[in-house]
Amino acid sequence: MTHERLEQGLIQVYTGDGKGKTTCALGLALRAVGQELKAYMIQFMKGRPTGEAAAAARLAPDFTIRAFGRPGLVNLRSPAPEDLDLVREGFNLARGIIMAGNHDLVILDEINLTLTYGLLPLDEVLELLRRRPPWVEVVLTGRAAPPELVELADLVTEMRLVKHYYQAGVLARRGIEW
Repeated sequence: MTHERLEQGLIQVYTGDGKGKTTCALGLALRAVGQELKAYMIQFMKGRPTGEAAAAARLAPDFTIRAFGRPGLVNLRSPAPEDLDLVREGFNLARGIIMAGNHDLVILDEINLTLTYGLLPLDEVLELLRRRPPWVEVVLTGRAAPPELVELADLVTEMRLVKHYYQAGVLARRGIEW
């Protein structure tokens, strides 16, 4: 069964040092699913089970999340070969999902840092964004969005850190950060 497509898919970038980039993208996915659109999120450099993945499973097949990462942080200045392989695997899936055009909203979560630190070639990602089907909306999240991506995007939102409870020693909390 087919559904009504977006008239025009745009490119959105959520970046900056403040909290909320992934959360904002998840809110957009929830809104899209509520309007009978299909959403797919590919998470880069994230490997532990999350609340959003469990929630998406309850919304399947309208919302899918696939994570490509190992538990813990990636050394961005000197990534392990396994981390590079996972980033590439995630991007290959993203390319297939976007170009197939079966999902109205595709979120590339935490891809910005992979671009800034050269874990993925920026030109490949920009080319994919330029060649995507016209109805596919793509959201790219993560700190340090490259200037070329900011230039190509139709919307750029920068999350600015004003105050964060991490500074007071509050660690990541189940259901809030993951």
